[in-house]
Amino acid sequence: MCGIVGLFDTREQRAVDVAVLGRMNAVQFHRGPDEGGQHAEPGVGLGHRRLSIIDLATGQQPLWNEDRSVVVVFNGEIYNYRSLIPRLEAAGHVFRTRSDTEVIVHAWEEWGEACVAEFNGMFAFCLWDRNQRTLFLARDRFGEKPLYWTLGDDGWFAFASELKSLVARPGQSRRVDPAAVEDYLALGYVPEPRTIYAGVHKLPPAHTMTLQVGGAPRIREYWQPSFAPNGVRTLEAAVPELQERFREAVKLRLVSEVPLGAFLSGGVDSSAVVASMAGLQEEPVETCSISFGDPRFNESTYAANIAQRFGTNHHVEQVDSDDFDLIDTLVAAYDEPFADSSALPTYRVCQLARKHVTVALSGDAGDENFAGYRRYRWHMHEERLRRLLPQSVRGPLFGLAGALYPKLDWAPQWLRAKTTFEALARTSMAAYFHSVSVMPDRVRLPLYNSGFRRELGGYHALEVFRKHVDGAPADDALSFIQYLDLKTWLPGDILTKVDRASMQHALEVRVPLLDHTLVEWIGGLPSALKLHRGEGKYVFKKSLEGQVPDDILYRPKMGFSVPVGRWFRGPLRSRVEGLARSEALAGLGVFQTEAVGQLVSQHVSGRRDHTAAVWSLLMLEGFARKELAA
Repeated sequence: MCGIVGLFDTREQRAVDVAVLGRMNAVQFHRGPDEGGQHAEPGVGLGHRRLSIIDLATGQQPLWNEDRSVVVVFNGEIYNYRSLIPRLEAAGHVFRTRSDTEVIVHAWEEWGEACVAEFNGMFAFCLWDRNQRTLFLARDRFGEKPLYWTLGDDGWFAFASELKSLVARPGQSRRVDPAAVEDYLALGYVPEPRTIYAGVHKLPPAHTMTLQVGGAPRIREYWQPSFAPNGVRTLEAAVPELQERFREAVKLRLVSEVPLGAFLSGGVDSSAVVASMAGLQEEPVETCSISFGDPRFNESTYAANIAQRFGTNHHVEQVDSDDFDLIDTLVAAYDEPFADSSALPTYRVCQLARKHVTVALSGDAGDENFAGYRRYRWHMHEERLRRLLPQSVRGPLFGLAGALYPKLDWAPQWLRAKTTFEALARTSMAAYFHSVSVMPDRVRLPLYNSGFRRELGGYHALEVFRKHVDGAPADDALSFIQYLDLKTWLPGDILTKVDRASMQHALEVRVPLLDHTLVEWIGGLPSALKLHRGEGKYVFKKSLEGQVPDDILYRPKMGFSVPVGRWFRGPLRSRVEGLARSEALAGLGVFQTEAVGQLVSQHVSGRRDHTAAVWSLLMLEGFARKELAA
């Protein structure tokens, strides 16, 4: 795993400031502490920080083709590179290394922009083709690897693996984008293609960018998740094929010349990965878990059972249940506001894993692929009710019920009907947006002051979902919301969380359940095999019976979380109560001070549960303080 940076003159061939390029590259040292390299020529500069995983002796970057007409910097892994080498050699290409990086330059020579369709992997790369005077950038299908870019008024295009490298450039604007703030407060992250800074962008997953002198950047989507039927209609037919496809996805991700292991939470997905690894290698699997003193958040017993069952070398560390000192570290690591509190234990498990391995496999994306989230089940219940009444009736009826029904955060789940009424009043898309919002409209919008409302100019974060609707390749309600998660939540939250947390410790994380051929096949299964009579991951769990114990497969989902709500009423109370008085937060020009104070007061007093909202404000305030200090 690595970090990449670069500069490109879109107007002419001015000299690259190699000192600036070096500074940008050095800022990402944590992504690649093993080696660093740079190349500069008139109009083009490329930088690379290397975490050596494959071809340790000769895989240095920037890496060239035979005649030094094409050069690449690359972050990630091409898992099928070994099968591509014979094809490219048969076409006349000469390899001087056996690295997956060199496959990229020859694939570009052979297939041009279409080369990305040949790659099975996680990647963000940039190559410069001298003969064609073309700069080409690409990001993997799901966004496992990040790629940020900006184009200044001076004609210089810059890119990097992390935002901190771009803002290290002299003169780079750090003006906050109001729409990005609205997106963040609604969703808990800043979704592609925005960043928190106006004029700085993320290249979306499954997109490429092509630049030439004198032309505007050309951005193209090269892949979409598919939910087209694959011909497998029954559980009996699906289980053996899923077992084989999953095994192959894990096997591809075991190629490494450095120590390799796995995260093991004790949930279904990580247990499945460890079970498969144990059957594919002779030596014991290195597994890593985090435990918590609070039993409501502790899955370590389940993880230990899996470790014992498969004879792994299991490593466990207990995280202090008041591990909130890590908050400021996370603010710096994520560069822009990021409100998923599970980043705390994720950071710690990556820290633990790096003591024993350089590569770790994770069980991420099982919930998105197999409909494992509780919200999928609730959404489908609501969909059945929505179909009974037209929107013209539902909207007024349930809108009024939602407005009148009290917010009973303290009550049993079955009495908390306010959110359900609000969802039933909306369209399917708007209802799902409401269900995933960390700050729903009724909480978020009253916080805004009049000036910020004017800056937004009517923009609402629902647009993040709306832009994906027309192209959604899904013809049923469950596939539709899975598609939305694959395009928003997965890259914006889950994969961002893991990439930043792992790369802070120079740890590479691989995700078998994001093998795109596997994802396409799963997408083609009937929805009833994923969510069956209220049981999420139905077909996946059936495929694991006999390998993973039933008390792992069918126990209630816990999630990977920490007790932040309790922190806010205890050891973090003074910091939380200071949000309304924060000069840094006020400096953003977003909030009504009184409204923030009221929200905080409702939470710390126990009258309301605003855990997600308060955490979002806390992380935004940390970002604002960091900006003031810059």
